[in-house]
Amino acid sequence: MKNPYLPLPMRLVKNFIETEDNLIHTFTLEFLREEDEKSFQYLPGQFAEVSVFGTGEAPFGIASSPTEPGHLKFSVAKVGVVTTTLHQLPEGTILGVRGPLGNNYPLEEFKGKNLVVIGGGFAFTTLRSLITYILHPEHRGDYGDLTVIYGARNPGLLLYKEELAEWEKRSDINLVCTIDRPVEGWNGRVGFVPAVTKEVAPSANNAYAVICGPPVMIKFTMPVLEELGFPPERIIMSLENRMKCGIGMCGRCNVGNKYVCKDGPVFTRAQLNQLPNEY
Repeated sequence: MKNPYLPLPMRLVKNFIETEDNLIHTFTLEFLREEDEKSFQYLPGQFAEVSVFGTGEAPFGIASSPTEPGHLKFSVAKVGVVTTTLHQLPEGTILGVRGPLGNNYPLEEFKGKNLVVIGGGFAFTTLRSLITYILHPEHRGDYGDLTVIYGARNPGLLLYKEELAEWEKRSDINLVCTIDRPVEGWNGRVGFVPAVTKEVAPSANNAYAVICGPPVMIKFTMPVLEELGFPPERIIMSLENRMKCGIGMCGRCNVGNKYVCKDGPVFTRAQLNQLPNEY
């Protein structure tokens, strides 16, 4: 039986600064062993525990897509001891990865449906995985219209800028980027995500909404989605609060009778409505 606490060794091959404040880096990790890559079968929405040997481990959503073989990507904000150490690591460092963990976005349910993907700040990681997966030539035909609404405080805090530029050129995705306040040289939308979502007014007909972002963004975007006609069972959310062990053993992330790390982190709004308001 595989030891769930034993991480796979991976090599850090790229430590990329994503944001102008240097607080978010994207790490690209390569598998050291071919058998580990084959066994690490994941889908968009799942997460993994990343270990810095001698320092500790922390859970992060997987930002890469299964359609990008050979490596994993994690975008990490510097908020504590483990993440600060991660930011300082040189390329070539050996790290540990446990996973994949948690559940994934309901890709089979999404088939034949239109999708509205809404993200804010650095919580765009697993949404990047989902978008990249859907846009892959093998999968794009399985899904309907794709609308992406992504907001940040200013342009320098948007993640994956090169990919955003490429997505803007495509005809099979409607990308709407917004910032909170006007900035010289910015030609995109200006406004908070909930207000921009209301302006864009994506249709709820035959559609799912997927949302991940800061709690305040989610709080004010939910009424907008409900006003647009999205029922709770077709609003998909990703929670990552308080997760620690990743396998439902430590009890740190329980909400009611659910564990975010094991029963989630992906939940429908309908499921969350049945739980205590602790998230």
